[in-house]
Amino acid sequence: MTREREAGRQEKSIRKKEVAKAYERYTEQFTPRPRYLMNSLKAFMVGGLICMAAMWLENRFTAAGLSQKEASAYVVIILIMLAQLLTGLGWFDTIGRFAGAGVIVPITGFANSMVAPALEYKKEGLVLGVGAKLFSVAGPVLVTGITLSVIIGIVYRFTGL
Repeated sequence: MTREREAGRQEKSIRKKEVAKAYERYTEQFTPRPRYLMNSLKAFMVGGLICMAAMWLENRFTAAGLSQKEASAYVVIILIMLAQLLTGLGWFDTIGRFAGAGVIVPITGFANSMVAPALEYKKEGLVLGVGAKLFSVAGPVLVTGITLSVIIGIVYRFTGL
């Protein structure tokens, strides 16, 4: 009796494996093939265009008499504001679907990740919805950055590196 049970279990196990393989072959027919080269080119081009525009802006600011530090700060502020505006208008996701990492990797991706959760919860109100969710991603990043800055400052102070 136990041999029959064991044989039945093995047969069920074999059938399950066959069904799983057949299902995998079936789903492969409908799964789109990733286009790695094309996606990489799009990301490179869009990311490059963003960086090129940022450099152009920085050069304009320095030509207008600002220091390199001030010009860089203004460019970062403009990039963040544009990313937030595009997210609010719903265009950032469209650009992101096309460009992939090319639009997500620069600081624009961080700005988008701050605004997107806030927009999802705007119906909850300005304080409990937008205000609370605005820092759901930025909060841990800011806390980590500030904590590490303090630690590095203390190490720098006592080691003099």
